[in-house]
Amino acid sequence: MINHTMIVSFDQPLPATELDRYLVDIERVMLDSGFVRSVVARRHIPVPGEEAIPALIATAIVQIALADTDTMAKAFTAPGVHEVIDRWQSRYPYKVAYANHEPLV
Repeated sequence: MINHTMIVSFDQPLPATELDRYLVDIERVMLDSGFVRSVVARRHIPVPGEEAIPALIATAIVQIALADTDTMAKAFTAPGVHEVIDRWQSRYPYKVAYANHEPLV
């Protein structure tokens, strides 16, 4: 099993209701793909001073558990996945950093 962990950083702050909808949409479309074992999307918890760090600061974290890299490729090409991503990118541009790794616990 591998985890695909995404650090999602929106270019501008989102209204809280929109961020909540993004988290639900990403979880739903990945689960609906039928290829993931689990998916969890949560808000980043900001700490004072982090805006001064020259790094990608998260708005949200998404962690997807999959059987293997072949299954991950299938999940990200499943119907609806890129439509959800493209819709959110067009409304609220964002950047993503990610890591593929074994479970951490």
